Amino acid sequence: QVQLVESGGGLVQPGGSLRLSCAASRGMYSLLTMGWYRQAPGKQRDLVATITSPGSTNYADSVKGRFTISRDNAKNTLYLQMNSLKPEDTAVYYCNRQPAVLPWGQGTQVTVSS
Repeated sequence: QVQLVESGGGLVQPGGSLRLSCAASRGMYSLLTMGWYRQAPGKQRDLVATITSPGSTNYADSVKGRFTISRDNAKNTLYLQMNSLKPEDTAVYYCNRQPAVLPWGQGTQVTVSS
């Protein structure tokens, strides 16, 4: 069973940046389309960005131009560079396959507040 471990969240002021990481426990990760998801309090979990194994990316309109998804297949690691953060980006961020069929990790909290 693949295990996913997210890290890199924290408290940041509006306009700031964070870089999230997601480590996968097994090598099959490199063959999969992966995604970052987020869940704000009281809301459903939404897909934020995806990246295919060759590296094609897609973003939700709300983060397009501000977030960048990338991956290092050799390290089984997925990244999300988040710039120009807004209070509405506050959420717990998760990684998973797209579609999300793997067990969810614990997520990493991102809080954007002054």
